[in-house]
Amino acid sequence: MCDNELVMSGCVAIPEGTQPLDDHAVGHLMNHIDGWDRTDCQISKTFQFEDHFKTIAFVNALAWISHREDHHPELVVGYNTCGVTYSTHTVGGLSRNDFVCAAKVDALVEA
Repeated sequence: MCDNELVMSGCVAIPEGTQPLDDHAVGHLMNHIDGWDRTDCQISKTFQFEDHFKTIAFVNALAWISHREDHHPELVVGYNTCGVTYSTHTVGGLSRNDFVCAAKVDALVEA
């Protein structure tokens, strides 16, 4: 899988009872997102910007991705930072959807 494959794919509905990704799958997918940290059953990254306006512009663009993918992160917004955390509550851990969205957020920042 190339990094672009995650960006080009989309999130899928996950039925109740689906198990979270195992450590091997998570480890493999972590190699395709740069700078994200894994803690317990989530992935997170803090993005830094020049000022508050650019931070809020990022938050608004991220909201569009979240709406389109129907997969929503936890955000912590500061003056020039935004912490983004993904986890899939349906599975009680990480799903491929978390990595798809993380890759899309990275691509947003790179653009």
